[in-house]
Amino acid sequence: MPNYEPTLVETMQDLRKEGYTEDFNVKFDSIICKNACLMPSEFEVDKTFRFDGATNPSDESILYAISSTDGKIKGVLVNSYGTYSDEMTNELMKKLS
Repeated sequence: MPNYEPTLVETMQDLRKEGYTEDFNVKFDSIICKNACLMPSEFEVDKTFRFDGATNPSDESILYAISSTDGKIKGVLVNSYGTYSDEMTNELMKKLS
């Protein structure tokens, strides 16, 4: 019987159970959520998951589990990679690499 990898949604659900409850978005030089704006020096990438689109390259994405350096905020950031990735500064790009 084949062993399937978890999907993006399943992985996000597992991370929510681990306390990654915020939804981050890239805002050029920082990541933002409804409760905060974090500069690259204010957060750590705890885990990274890459999902390849089986039939469509536009389905390729990276899921980041992120926590603030003070430990008060934990959340996830989903970003495409390649041509479809969000525009961001070099500093932010290095942090997410």
